[in-house]
Amino acid sequence: MSLAIREVRPGEEALVLGFIRKLAQYEKLLHEVTATEADIRHALFGPQPRCRCDLAFWDERPAGFALWFYNFSTFAGKAGIYLEDLYVEQDLRGRGIGKALLRGLARRCLAEGLPRLQWWVLDWNAPSISAYKAMGAKPMEEWTVYRVSGPELEALAS
Repeated sequence: MSLAIREVRPGEEALVLGFIRKLAQYEKLLHEVTATEADIRHALFGPQPRCRCDLAFWDERPAGFALWFYNFSTFAGKAGIYLEDLYVEQDLRGRGIGKALLRGLARRCLAEGLPRLQWWVLDWNAPSISAYKAMGAKPMEEWTVYRVSGPELEALAS
């Protein structure tokens, strides 16, 4: 059995969108997915790419993905990596694929002099929380996430 991880390539937008939909289904948020293959293509490969994606393959079979982008810490004065989504196919979990995707991002942080790698996890997702804590991740319990979207975003912008 072999694991390979590489950056996404043009033409693999359907694969990425499929992983996004599977993750959303697991998170009970499939109804919120409005992205199309064209959206994913533009985000990853457009004139100003907004994100990056690493794909994992188990014996050449698509096994999972990590979609991420650079963020910025004003306190550190440096960029970091924000992991937007991480997903591993259900029947391939427990083989270290998710950890390998995270390890690749951690190595990128170190190689590029970035001080941190961060992400969100749903508070009910006990298996992921346990795995993240076992890897040394710490919850940012003193922070509350806020979001403005839809009509509220339009009102704020006016």
